[in-house]
Amino acid sequence: MIIGAVVIVGVLLFGAREPILLAVGDFLVTQDVLKPADVIHVIAGADDRTDYAIQLYKQGYGKQIFFTGGWCTFHGYYHGQHGAERAETQGVEPQSIAFDESQVTSTYDEVVLLKEFVAKSQAPIRSVIIVSDAFHGRRAVFTSRLVLGDAVTVQFAAVPFEASTYQRRWWTDRASRQYVRDEYVKLAYYYARYRLSWGPIKQWLASLDRD
Repeated sequence: MIIGAVVIVGVLLFGAREPILLAVGDFLVTQDVLKPADVIHVIAGADDRTDYAIQLYKQGYGKQIFFTGGWCTFHGYYHGQHGAERAETQGVEPQSIAFDESQVTSTYDEVVLLKEFVAKSQAPIRSVIIVSDAFHGRRAVFTSRLVLGDAVTVQFAAVPFEASTYQRRWWTDRASRQYVRDEYVKLAYYYARYRLSWGPIKQWLASLDRD
């Protein structure tokens, strides 16, 4: 595992001092200085993402909120519909809420749904804020820019650590350790899958698609 190797090297060379471990987690994180956008897109996940997107909408950072994600066995609901209902319950106007509950297997699939939503929109959409947890930032931005291209400006809004299930001092929390470990694997896979592979290798990698 990449993350395991990084941590072991940090332990051996630096005694696992906090700055080294923080750097391992912070590499995954990106956070833009937000400007108002046409759409706020919520990547399927825990409700902290939805709630933060609603907060940003109420602060004037988006004209619409768009939710994606199909049936989730773990949570027991359709992510797209659940997010839309939660937003309306918290006071977002129904006309400012959109969702697509098509079944997805990856972040890439969700951004493809966003691209379709942008293409079908009657009002031009030229800018998007992607909302997810901090550890997801680098891969979410990479994927969004890859799929949307230059026609849409992409910003990333990370759920604040105090509101997220992910902790910046990730090595002290079991769930956060797993997030970091898994995210390094997924990030490496995405670069191989969408940047470095071709022919039969690309087809084989495509068969392994997961979130």
